[in-house]
Amino acid sequence: MANFSSLGYFNASRFSLPGSIPEWFGVRLSGLKVLDLRGCSIVGGIPNSLGNLSSLAVLDLSDNGLTGFVPESLSRLEGLSVLDLSRNLLVGSVPASFGFLRNLTLLDLSKNNLSGFIPPDIGFLTKLEVLNLSGNSMSSLVPSQLGDLSSLVDLDLSFNSFSGSLGLDLRVLRNVRRMVFGNNRFSGSLSGKLFAELTQLQVIVLSHNDFSGEFPDILWSMPSVRFLDASENMFTGTLPNSSWTATASPAVYNLSENMFYGDLMDVMRRFSVIDLSNNYFKGKVSECARKSAILYRNCFRGESSQRSVAACASFYSKRRLPFDNFGLPVKRPPPPKFDEKSQRNTIILPVVLGGLGLIAIVIIFLLLLILCTCKRRITNQRVTSVGPLATDVIPKESLQLLSLGKGFTYQQILRATREFSDANLIKHGRSGDLFLGVLECGVCVVIKRISSPVKDAYLPELNFFSNVSHPRFVPLLGHCLNNESERFLIYKYMLKGDLSSSLYRTESSDGDSLQSLDWITRLKIAVGVAEALSYLHHECTPPLVHRDVQASSIFLDDKFEVRLGSLNEVCAQEGNIHQSRITRLLRLPQTSEQGPSGTPTTTCAYDVYCLGKVLLELVTGKMGLSTSSDGTMKEWLEEALPYISIHDKELLTNIVDPSLIIDEDLLEEVWAMAIVAKSCLNPRPAKRPLVRYILKALENPLKVVREESPSSARLRTVSSKGSWSAGLFGSWRWCSSSDVASHPAAIPLNKAEGGISYKHSVTQSSQGSVQNAGGDHLYIFSEPLEEDMVRPHKD
Repeated sequence: MANFSSLGYFNASRFSLPGSIPEWFGVRLSGLKVLDLRGCSIVGGIPNSLGNLSSLAVLDLSDNGLTGFVPESLSRLEGLSVLDLSRNLLVGSVPASFGFLRNLTLLDLSKNNLSGFIPPDIGFLTKLEVLNLSGNSMSSLVPSQLGDLSSLVDLDLSFNSFSGSLGLDLRVLRNVRRMVFGNNRFSGSLSGKLFAELTQLQVIVLSHNDFSGEFPDILWSMPSVRFLDASENMFTGTLPNSSWTATASPAVYNLSENMFYGDLMDVMRRFSVIDLSNNYFKGKVSECARKSAILYRNCFRGESSQRSVAACASFYSKRRLPFDNFGLPVKRPPPPKFDEKSQRNTIILPVVLGGLGLIAIVIIFLLLLILCTCKRRITNQRVTSVGPLATDVIPKESLQLLSLGKGFTYQQILRATREFSDANLIKHGRSGDLFLGVLECGVCVVIKRISSPVKDAYLPELNFFSNVSHPRFVPLLGHCLNNESERFLIYKYMLKGDLSSSLYRTESSDGDSLQSLDWITRLKIAVGVAEALSYLHHECTPPLVHRDVQASSIFLDDKFEVRLGSLNEVCAQEGNIHQSRITRLLRLPQTSEQGPSGTPTTTCAYDVYCLGKVLLELVTGKMGLSTSSDGTMKEWLEEALPYISIHDKELLTNIVDPSLIIDEDLLEEVWAMAIVAKSCLNPRPAKRPLVRYILKALENPLKVVREESPSSARLRTVSSKGSWSAGLFGSWRWCSSSDVASHPAAIPLNKAEGGISYKHSVTQSSQGSVQNAGGDHLYIFSEPLEEDMVRPHKD
């Protein structure tokens, strides 16, 4: 082939050519006009010699494994009209010299690892029709020179870290049809003038940014727009009070997770689908709006899954706007009469009621004490293992499918997953296979294919989403339930994957370089998981149990915000909730959490145990700890837990992830999380803390390990009212400095040799932060007693 000096076209697309591009390509094939090597499994760098192909008009090297920098020499190809280097592993920045490629009509550098900023000289490419820089790590401001690209039709800057306001003058871009700015860090308000001249615009994506202020009115009425996504910003304002015009094409709008408010207007009739969830709209929903709108988590009257009255009233009162209180009458007490008799009653009545209340409390306490003493004698209490909610009690017709996202056809699912290609397969899950999908509008989603032999096994999960709404769960975007043999659920795509894959991530193509999450991010993840479980355990009635809390079920978005997934096994907690609290208070024995078949029962304490393993995995970096329950992992747990002590911070350095670079203050936070994890792993369910107290501890980790002044400690022993740590009935105890037990020898248990490496910002004895000679201190989380830790794998 090296002798074909007159070769003009070389197209080997999708033909496997493993290896690198020879350097002689740019020397001996000087007559090449088209070089198409997309999807050829090529690796290595792009040869600089390609810059010698002066006749080259099309260069397509996309969808390979190319590494290294984008060669500056490519800027010498003045006749080049198409340059596609997308879906590779290229690094570095976009060469500023690309401004010399004046005949370029398509520039696609998407889905690489490029960084830096957009060169302002790109604005000289006046023939450019497609500019795609999405899926990189580019940052800084977007240069105003992009507004000079008068021929531009498609602009995609999504999934980067661009910031600042959208300061482009878009009026010149009169031919643009698709503009995608989603998943960046843009902020500020948007002016309607930006879009006034864009009469051809069809697709606008502004989602996952920090835009604020009033939503431009013009975006409601542009007749050519058929898809707009402005979700997860801070836009505010009301729907325009304008009538719908029949000439406008039906559109799909996503305005969820913003701060819109007010009543629904006639403009709603324009949309085939509009997502207004997680806003503050109010009033009554018309039948027309009900057909096309997704409306949960608002302030609508008579609708299910809405915000609380308190949340809605607070939002409207802060803005001094009227709120109808969900249509309920506001009861106003009559003005009091200030006469002498009423004043005497005001004094006497509270005294009498207070005395009666005190007597009632004493009687109730005595009755509970007698009842629990009798319960103590019952040794064989039957335990029932509750599985997922039976499908026969959730008829499909009872589910409001419109509130569960958009309905997709089977053909749309096939196209989105490329007919369930192996390249799109993310993983095989217990409830179904997960595939990466790309919708027709370009939005990435995750599609779960359910082929369960149990009929309608997907209904419990749909039932969960129809009744529960919280930002800490993976959003359900849609479904496809028309295929008899297979069902499909469509979820929002989480850019950072799950915790098991994000805790350590590959930083180079050879797979040898691993970079771990920093401590601040790990603590943020721990708090997020605790918030999700706290909602299930303490804000749902009856309390819900997740039953599958592990690293692989904790998903992370582009900002490492937690979205808890694997919700197919969530069900209500069994047993008497109040009895469980009394048992916790009085430290009575509790039955095993395993049923006759050995499966975990539906108890919140089981979730707490699983959360403890996740926290310990974040502290130690021991991958697979929260997922595995084999003998090796149990043995590791038995060896590791003794290194977690409230009395000795330095012991912890033997098991802390050695990749963490932390100073003295951060080490105390790591220490606090380890103590919380150990308390969660107590083999006695009744002695594990409630999730709401775990959340408080993780939000204020230094309070777990730092000493209090003697006066405040004495005060806490007298009254714990108002203290969140007082809720840890069985998980705190009074300790003295002489109560320090012996500890095992310091033997590192991590995957790397040696203990943790951390920077000492302050020279200080670790015992000085938790001990004071002759002083007693109140510890929030205690160490389980030795007899409690005999079988830490009980769950």
